[in-house]
Amino acid sequence: MTDLKKPAPASPSSAAAATAPDLRSRATGILGRIPGPLIGLIVIVIILSILSPYFLTVSNLLNVIGQVASIGVMAVGALLVIIIGGIDLSIGAVVAFTSITVGFLYKGVGLPFELALLIGLALGAFCGLVNGILVTFGRMQPFIATLATMSAATGLALYVTGGNPVNGFPAWFAAIATTAVAGVPLQGVVLVLTFAIAAFFLRSRPFGRALYAIGGNDEVARLSGLPVRRIKITVYVLSGFLAALAGQLISSRLNSAQPTAGTADLLSVIAVVVIGGASLAGGTGSMLGTFVGLLIIGVLNNGLSLLNVDPTLQPVVLGAVIVAAVMTDRKRRV
Repeated sequence: MTDLKKPAPASPSSAAAATAPDLRSRATGILGRIPGPLIGLIVIVIILSILSPYFLTVSNLLNVIGQVASIGVMAVGALLVIIIGGIDLSIGAVVAFTSITVGFLYKGVGLPFELALLIGLALGAFCGLVNGILVTFGRMQPFIATLATMSAATGLALYVTGGNPVNGFPAWFAAIATTAVAGVPLQGVVLVLTFAIAAFFLRSRPFGRALYAIGGNDEVARLSGLPVRRIKITVYVLSGFLAALAGQLISSRLNSAQPTAGTADLLSVIAVVVIGGASLAGGTGSMLGTFVGLLIIGVLNNGLSLLNVDPTLQPVVLGAVIVAAVMTDRKRRV
């Protein structure tokens, strides 16, 4: 009989060599599931923590949350619109228009402040309704429709008070910017609740799934039985309402209604959404990614200020980070 030879046992070195590629593939798979913007945020936080001893402190991080609250609330509405394949350029103008209207109704007309505040929020929703009707029934491109609304709202904001700010709001309203809940600024609480509610509807409710379907192909969504027009109008109404809410947060922080408040925040809002991984073509985007994008913008602005970077150069740095974050995320998706 022929003796069968047993195979020689693998040496420890060969076993380690065989295991190394497997470990590398697992590590690559794990890293591939981490969103690119989140990696970028972690890197930025580490760098700023090394460069400034004042950055990674509880008080400063809470300050960042308070500073980005209004932009974040606007970004929630902007993301909803972008998911359905639209865009809302009127967000900043609606902020100014609704803020100055609340101030005018309270100080100029003499309405109770609470009533003026409700009218301001309803006015923001009405601006969104106009956008939605122009886009759906008017069959206008979202860019053109919201550009027209932006122009009108900007002019009305300047006309209402002749371009003058309105000061002297109730003490409780001004205290919103300085009040904290469990150490967290109240504006930050409003921000987190807004994101949480929107995330719940996007992930867990049929309305949220319908937004992605419309953004992917609105004609297919219509043939599937979805009320596309009604949903689009609802999304634009929500965007206008959230812009008005953000306007009140700004007025509380400044203790003043400014006819130009929020008009410079439009690009920051769009940047937050795009950095968060949403596609301007529609059909993609998440509240978590947008929140990470918001933190990137807020952390960058705060860190550059702590480092005494020339304010004229800060937009340059911010633009470079936006490009890097978006390119990194796009490469990871290929």
